[in-house]
Amino acid sequence: MARDERGVTAQSADFSTWYNELVIKAGLVDRGPAKGTMVIRPYGYRIWELLQAELDRRIKETGHENAYFPLLIPQSYLEREADHVEGFAPELAVVTHAGGKELEEPLVVRPTSETIIGEMMAKWISSHRDLPMLLNQWANVVRWEMRPRMFLRTTEFLWQEGHTAHADEPEARAEMELALDIYTTAAREFAAMPVVPGQKTPGERFAGAVETLTIESMMRDGKALQAGTSHYLGTNFAQAFDIRYAAADGRETLCHTTSWGMTTRMIGAIVLTHGDDRGLVLPPRLAPHQVVIVPIMRGDSAAAVLAAAEQLAQNLRAKGIRVHVDGRDQTPGWKFNEWEMRGVPLRVELGPRDLAAGTAVLVRRLGDDGKQIADLATLPTTIPAILDDFQTYLLARATSFRDEHTHEVDDWTSFEAAVATGWALALHCGSPTCVDEIKACTAATPRCIPLTDTPDSGPCVHCSSPSAYGKRVIFSRAY
Repeated sequence: MARDERGVTAQSADFSTWYNELVIKAGLVDRGPAKGTMVIRPYGYRIWELLQAELDRRIKETGHENAYFPLLIPQSYLEREADHVEGFAPELAVVTHAGGKELEEPLVVRPTSETIIGEMMAKWISSHRDLPMLLNQWANVVRWEMRPRMFLRTTEFLWQEGHTAHADEPEARAEMELALDIYTTAAREFAAMPVVPGQKTPGERFAGAVETLTIESMMRDGKALQAGTSHYLGTNFAQAFDIRYAAADGRETLCHTTSWGMTTRMIGAIVLTHGDDRGLVLPPRLAPHQVVIVPIMRGDSAAAVLAAAEQLAQNLRAKGIRVHVDGRDQTPGWKFNEWEMRGVPLRVELGPRDLAAGTAVLVRRLGDDGKQIADLATLPTTIPAILDDFQTYLLARATSFRDEHTHEVDDWTSFEAAVATGWALALHCGSPTCVDEIKACTAATPRCIPLTDTPDSGPCVHCSSPSAYGKRVIFSRAY
């Protein structure tokens, strides 16, 4: 199998192996000692911190407050909502012994927090004046994963989970849509991922939800990845946990609740959306290092070149740019390859001749510009625009790729061809049996009903029964 000098399989040779090797080699993650767990290394965690900061800002701007709830949940809490416990049962990690003895009631390591938060909401809400209750939690969760893959599916992962309670259905549905808008904007503007917002089909909804909205994104192998979800839970959890409020007229009424989340799988999504045979390609707004300066130090000029590199870095940091000076004792070529593999958006090469001429060499991680000679003194002014252009370029590139690999189909032969390399937009009857047959034949599943698509109707692409959703459905193989 084709590998480069860094020992990473070429993306074009084996996409899955390329991903598994690259996230390790690029210093994003390492495997944890327990099956399915991961250690997020500083370079990978910095990507999460940058995304987390942006999400946290947007969540707080919309009136939500951060809180923290227990990791361990009494098993009886999950059992109160039948669909919820049934949906999560195969993934639960259960604590049966603690303190040297068997527990009277097993404790579940949280797979999500609707139940424990529902219990507390019932204590905190008594009047319409307590609504809406808008909570958010940054936490870890555990879902026992049989086929783990770093970032994409691991036994333990990090996320934010919003949980809200409202007086009525319209207000709760508006909250569900607001959360999806936050995710859509963050994915597009920061991760440069052209996500498609849509509604999950009934068989793909969150366990216990009345409706689930999602953002789906296409990876560079044509598969879909669910990048964030938002759920309208109706009164299901309010009924189970007795979350009620006294209306202005004194009438006791069940609350309508929502939940929504985005996870560290976004790091994997960025790798899969933008990476290439040379390694990672990171959007500038989420790159730990937006710029790497490589001083080319030779002989007597080494000290002067390194000093100039450090001064340039200081000037760039003053402009709010995340910059790293690579002064390690390695050859320039080794450093160039290293930072290409690690996806740094812009490299600045500075040697003694450049310093004498008052110039530097700029190299973008992607694009056809090649190496460019730039005025050293003006770099703090020009580099921010270069990074913005690169961010825009990555979104446009990913959008073009998605559009080129998305096909509207009306017959089974075209459907099979479309999902072999990308997405199929097809009419579907909504039957779970039909979904199972499609998955068995093609490994494709219904990803979402796009919110923005125009109404359409006709026969199901597989069984020819009448279509059920009034729109076409995105079918794809998925992570």
